[in-house]
Amino acid sequence: MMNSLFSKTLLSVACVSFGSVCVAEKSDRRGNPVVTGMFTADPSPLVYEDTLYIYTGHDIQNETERFFKMHDWYAFSTQDMVNYEKHGPLLSVDDFAWAKGDAFASHCAERDGKFYWYVSLRHKDVRVNEGFAIGVAVSDSPTGPFKDVVGEALITDETPNSVVLNIDPAVYVDDDGQAYLYWGSWGEARYVKLKENMIELDGEVQTVEAHNFFEAPFIHKLGETYYLTYASHYPSTTEYSTGPSATGPWTYRGVINDLLPKSETNHQGVVEFKGNWYFIYHNAALPGGGVYRRSLCVDLLEYDEEGLIKKVVRTDTSVPAIE
Repeated sequence: MMNSLFSKTLLSVACVSFGSVCVAEKSDRRGNPVVTGMFTADPSPLVYEDTLYIYTGHDIQNETERFFKMHDWYAFSTQDMVNYEKHGPLLSVDDFAWAKGDAFASHCAERDGKFYWYVSLRHKDVRVNEGFAIGVAVSDSPTGPFKDVVGEALITDETPNSVVLNIDPAVYVDDDGQAYLYWGSWGEARYVKLKENMIELDGEVQTVEAHNFFEAPFIHKLGETYYLTYASHYPSTTEYSTGPSATGPWTYRGVINDLLPKSETNHQGVVEFKGNWYFIYHNAALPGGGVYRRSLCVDLLEYDEEGLIKKVVRTDTSVPAIE
């Protein structure tokens, strides 16, 4: 049942086309942040059937303490970009026997009707560097229940060629069916192929060479071009590179999202939904928001005639309703 805190009245909609974006002539807009009843961070989008799901972390830090305090993950779903349903918590630290805390960024991907939710957590036993690891939980539904069917982490500090801070997983399934797991932080990015079952690594961990990379890699594709978006520097902007394949080589293209007021992190996802492209991110605009108290936002993503991404225009209204 839809939570009334996450729904708004939808007015009549008639779409007119401006380039590749369908803009509603008359509509209600949700407003940014999209979620106002809690603090949500590090979003990742997934389209399944006629619904957009946005998976997020959950900031529970108070206004005075420093460092990220996160224990579980949620999802928010919409069919019209105005009315959202809250799901969760769908997954928590307690669902991974090998983990001890810090439910950081995640990414859920669908394959053959199953849903694979890749998460970054602090490992309770393995610590060579920062002690973070990446695991995966699986479900038959985009809203769970999810279960750690592997029973151990896919990536740890002991994985050859892993990074100092193994966080911010993102998965991309290419047109030929090959799946890739990306992750990274502190200026180092990695990827590794996944087997068809999506829960085993297939080969050695490879290094991603991307200019100004800091953390939060995310892959999407338009036409024949692959786009690698990521956070750059710290405090972070969002920048991007393009390439001819899911593994590059990557050509740097520039900044698409500027520094955020009150939020040092800048974590993004990009998705096409019902013919429109959306930039999914967080800010710190809610009352009491800040570096460790962030909020889910959605704005339009547009491309120029050459297929390059235009600078994101952040709004406090979010995007028009769609049918």
